[in-house]
Amino acid sequence: MITLRNVQPKDLEQLLFIENEGFSKEEAASKEAFVERIGLIADTFIVAEQEGRIMGYINGPIITQPYITDDLFTKIKENPKKGGYQSVLGLAVSRQARNQGLAKHLIDKMEYISIENERSGITLTCKEELVPFYEKLGFVNHGLSDSKHGGISWYNLLKII
Repeated sequence: MITLRNVQPKDLEQLLFIENEGFSKEEAASKEAFVERIGLIADTFIVAEQEGRIMGYINGPIITQPYITDDLFTKIKENPKKGGYQSVLGLAVSRQARNQGLAKHLIDKMEYISIENERSGITLTCKEELVPFYEKLGFVNHGLSDSKHGGISWYNLLKII
């Protein structure tokens, strides 16, 4: 059975493994970025765990604007209690747990937290091939992002709550 819970510092090594499975070297968050996120935004950093093993995660800070900017990948602040947009800087599922609906469960949990904290919506960037997946979850494609994170093209997706 999969349990969703807030991140803990002891999760770091498993998170880094999944991050590097799911993203290229240029796209992947650094160990320092994960340590910062665990310390500052544990309230919006959710892990999916099964029998003590992390199977996936979703994380991101609250931002004031509807689109993600590249500076968020290197510097974030503690989340405000209410308002803003829930960003998703990272959503990854371990290879062994893919295609089982786990990413949808993580998005659903983030949406629940967002509603509970009166956020305006959930925003993320994704590669072109993932746009249809997020559209099925209620996100709207707002076109190419200004983000050049990892040296690739990203699309802005937004789900208004």
